[in-house]
Amino acid sequence: MIEKRLENIETKISYQEDQIDELNKTIYQQQQKLERLEAICASLARHIQSMTEPGHEGIPANEKPPHY
Repeated sequence: MIEKRLENIETKISYQEDQIDELNKTIYQQQQKLERLEAICASLARHIQSMTEPGHEGIPANEKPPHY
């Protein structure tokens, strides 16, 4: 009886360890994706900032186009 209970506990611990490993892998992959997305956002923010600087493509910053 005690041996069976001990075996059940060991089995549960083994499954929990496997589940924790899988969760750690998932979290690591999500962190990698998050870092890539942050780099993309930073790049887009720099691009948008450069577009609002005076002299960008001949359009002064914060000036309405002639059709307004």
